[in-house]
Amino acid sequence: VRPIRIEDTVRGQYEGYCQAEGVADGSQTPTYAALKLYIDNWRWQSVPFYLRSGKALRHKTSEVVVEFKAPPHVVFPLPEGYELNQNFLSLCIQPDEGIHLRFETKVPDTQQETRSVEMDFHYRDSFVDEPLPDAYEPLLLDALAGDASLFTRSDEIETAWGIIDPVLKAWKETSPAYGVEAYGRGTWGPTEADAFIQRDGFSWRFGCSDSEH
Repeated sequence: VRPIRIEDTVRGQYEGYCQAEGVADGSQTPTYAALKLYIDNWRWQSVPFYLRSGKALRHKTSEVVVEFKAPPHVVFPLPEGYELNQNFLSLCIQPDEGIHLRFETKVPDTQQETRSVEMDFHYRDSFVDEPLPDAYEPLLLDALAGDASLFTRSDEIETAWGIIDPVLKAWKETSPAYGVEAYGRGTWGPTEADAFIQRDGFSWRFGCSDSEH
């Protein structure tokens, strides 16, 4: 993983955090962070990875969204200036495990019209009569059985801290230009995080969440 530049980070704090019990007045502790990073190997060279996480956001959801590159050549003779929507795959981790695939397809009986369509799978829909364990149930059972296959290894944890520690150090030493941005409770984080990803021509995707607003 390439060292993360401070310009490729955003940190935020939800409004009212400093009024919480046990929090010091004027605390600059972030409750939100967004990062861009790169993995320098042959498979992921020059592909940006955008990560974000925070507290007091609109929904509690965890997902991985893969946005596919636009094809170099479009088969359909589209009108001048017409742009196809990007195809993307969403891996829904919680609270509703599943997979969403959105892709562009030609509208039947038209010459040049395309439309985004979706295919999705959710465990709760496909296994209606089967009991679905809660998030920590399998981990607790595996811990009792001594099975560590689903747990993060110590070397993975050390590597993760090795990536993020320089960012935390840079935040402590940073100038106000890269300070902690305020955001409202029940939003998707500070507006600076939207501008942060939009400057690269992208936007935050909500493939598994029913609503992005």
